[in-house]
Amino acid sequence: MRFFVGMFALLGCLVTVPVAAQKKDVVAAPARLTPPLTTDTQNLLLLDLSTGGRVTIWLRPDVAPLMVERIKTLTRQHFYDGLAFHRVIDGFMAQGGDPKGDGTGGSTLPDVKAEFNYLPHVRGAVSAARSDKEDSANSQFFIVFQPRLSLDKKYTVFGRVIDGMQYVDAIERGEPPANPSRIVHAYIAADNPPAYVAGPPAPALGAPVTLPGTASGPDAAKPKLAPAARKAPVKKAPAKK
Repeated sequence: MRFFVGMFALLGCLVTVPVAAQKKDVVAAPARLTPPLTTDTQNLLLLDLSTGGRVTIWLRPDVAPLMVERIKTLTRQHFYDGLAFHRVIDGFMAQGGDPKGDGTGGSTLPDVKAEFNYLPHVRGAVSAARSDKEDSANSQFFIVFQPRLSLDKKYTVFGRVIDGMQYVDAIERGEPPANPSRIVHAYIAADNPPAYVAGPPAPALGAPVTLPGTASGPDAAKPKLAPAARKAPVKKAPAKK
């Protein structure tokens, strides 16, 4: 009996050793962080647009903490107040956040490292605009009108419109628009902003910077060049195919 017990124990060791060895080769996928609630006022960006209402954007620091922090910082500096949507393509997206208003500007803060993630570029997605360099996002962003999944994991999605998309749809089209729509005011909901009041946009307070490199992007055709005096690239979302 002892012989059989010993044999069974030996066989058990022989069986379990390969299994243990196999476990060493398994790489666990990184755990996804829990997103904030859609009622978390610390992560709700409010854009009062000249198109007639307030847009609520749910920010996602769980997937893009650096870009979300940049948006919060600039919003609280009133950087976005008065800025125009300078590049708006029907059926694609509306781009804004440039104090120069021509796609070549940004804030005085350093560029933000890319945070490509699993969030798709669906209707209402809010993503960071950049030049050909992956780590060149700064202050500019675009809001998607219609799904453009070819941009997934090439641009940093950091939020999504959860209310007021009709005011985004009403943004004046053009590259640039003849009469551009503007962000009248931008707020973080936790800062107890006043109710939306229609009126002329406040003066833009953002400080422009000169950005290095040449603009392009995975879906870009021929990028628009800035005026020769600026010698700066057009920092923008990819062009419509």
